[in-house]
Amino acid sequence: MDTKEILAKLSNCDGVSGAEIEVREVIEELLADYVEEFKTDALGNSISLKRGNKESSDIPRVMLVAHMDEIGLMVKEITEQGFLRFTTVGGIDKRTLIGQEVLVYGKDTLEGIIGAKPPHVQEKAERKRAIKLDDMYIDLGLAEARVKDLVSIGDIVVVKREFNELTGNRVSGKALDDRAGIAVMIETLEELERLRYQVDLFVVSTVQEEVGVRGAITSTYGVVPDIAVVIDVCHGRMPGVASDEAAKLGSGPAITLGPQVHPQLHQKFKDIAKDLNIDYQIMVDNNPRGTDAFAVQVTKSGIATSLISIPLRYMHTSVEALDLDDIKSAARLIANFINRVDSEFVEGLECF
Repeated sequence: MDTKEILAKLSNCDGVSGAEIEVREVIEELLADYVEEFKTDALGNSISLKRGNKESSDIPRVMLVAHMDEIGLMVKEITEQGFLRFTTVGGIDKRTLIGQEVLVYGKDTLEGIIGAKPPHVQEKAERKRAIKLDDMYIDLGLAEARVKDLVSIGDIVVVKREFNELTGNRVSGKALDDRAGIAVMIETLEELERLRYQVDLFVVSTVQEEVGVRGAITSTYGVVPDIAVVIDVCHGRMPGVASDEAAKLGSGPAITLGPQVHPQLHQKFKDIAKDLNIDYQIMVDNNPRGTDAFAVQVTKSGIATSLISIPLRYMHTSVEALDLDDIKSAARLIANFINRVDSEFVEGLECF
């Protein structure tokens, strides 16, 4: 599969936080040709291992991390008329929900639509306000008795959206935050097929990032790597977003700098990018709790952590958009970083 096919397969499957079984199965299928061992921990993280080319007891342990879960919805009430009231799982952009087609995972997979009272029958004051989540409903087109037979409180709901090709190398779809990071890890493994490296590489797809970076905590505690590379997304440049708060699509991954990033790793990534003429950008992130990097960094006595970000527009909607070249550049950058890590480099990492 090429990058676009991999990302399409990842985007089109579902895996809301706490219900990631489907996407985990797809990820492990895509990784199967590259890794030697698979493990699923008690929280549901997928942890795979690709051994390095060095026979030694002190071989470094490097962990790649990207989260597999996505934002979604959950049924919280079935009304007397058979409509579903719902809440969010993760920070979904509520403004984009009206008019969406959805899939409700009840006893069967049910198709529905999200609606609300139309402006024609709203009071004047109502028309001036944004529609609240409590005023939205899922309509399955079924009678109340049938709905109650098929749907239960707590059932998961996802927006029904197919991966879409835009012009050039641009694509859009749901859950590209952070299926883009998963795609980078798969592409990194493909790049490593052509390289010899001296680390044991743990490829970790984490769960429940969108509800509190939970999977990163348990998976890192289980692996205890010497170095971790977290791959996530950052805001892509678009109208109305300040240039210093976003990265340009198609100009390479963002090598992120902030309190969650080890300065020596940050510098190493920049040096490699310059040496190999890989396009890259620098992003400053002063809120470390926004990605798995924070949870990884503070595990046990601390992990030397770096963060590579893929520019993404329309984050936390069903039409997230990115440039495939940024995924390819990120994979090449990370693969060559892994290729240059050895015991001497790990021993030279200083505490900051």
